Amino acid sequence: MMRATLCKALLASLLVAALVAFVALDGPHRLSFDTLKAERDVLIAFADGHRAAAIALAFGAYAGAVALSVPGGAFFSLACGLMFGRLLGTAVAVAAGSVGATLIFLAARYLFGGVVRKRLPAAAQRLNSGFTRHAFRYLLVLRVVPLFPFVLVNLAPAFTSIRVSTYLGATALGIIPATFVYANLGDALAYADSMQAALSLRTLGPAALLVLLALIPVIGTAAVAFASRLTIRRSKSPSR
Repeated sequence: MMRATLCKALLASLLVAALVAFVALDGPHRLSFDTLKAERDVLIAFADGHRAAAIALAFGAYAGAVALSVPGGAFFSLACGLMFGRLLGTAVAVAAGSVGATLIFLAARYLFGGVVRKRLPAAAQRLNSGFTRHAFRYLLVLRVVPLFPFVLVNLAPAFTSIRVSTYLGATALGIIPATFVYANLGDALAYADSMQAALSLRTLGPAALLVLLALIPVIGTAAVAFASRLTIRRSKSPSR
């Protein structure tokens, strides 16, 4: 018991220390579009000359950021597209994002999952049971339709009984659309300067995809509301 408590305290301390170090080193400011624009040629040259090392570093940086719940998904997806192209960039970003999300999921479950589940009221336990039965479907929808912050969707399932393999699979599949949009835009940025960007079809295509992606929460919310109203009407209609 004492050993488990010490391990949890050590893990929590390491996570907090890493996050504090990230902030102290001005990490939030560095994860910006301006950084990509300023370092574009350096990043492309490094990726071309040291492909394996660049993939490993990009994977580690993105996975680490997600594991620390740092809001840098768009930045890293753009960077992967810029450095590796839309297809390989998407693959690297999806793999890193999925691993990072699974790491913070496991950490949250280890630190707090057992305690939280034991204290859930009966209604919440029934909700947990229903979510667990259809966990892949529910989590996939939450990933594809970004109605809630990515960090929240990473952490909340840790307090349910979802299997790790289900969590990883649904996460990897669900983040592909958004990741591809940003990696595609990053790939376009590798070929366009600031003056050409607004006129380039290569850039306008990803921009259009971004607009469609931004509409997904609106469409998803409307679909959920419509389904709820339809269910209520059917429940109120007299049975024949």
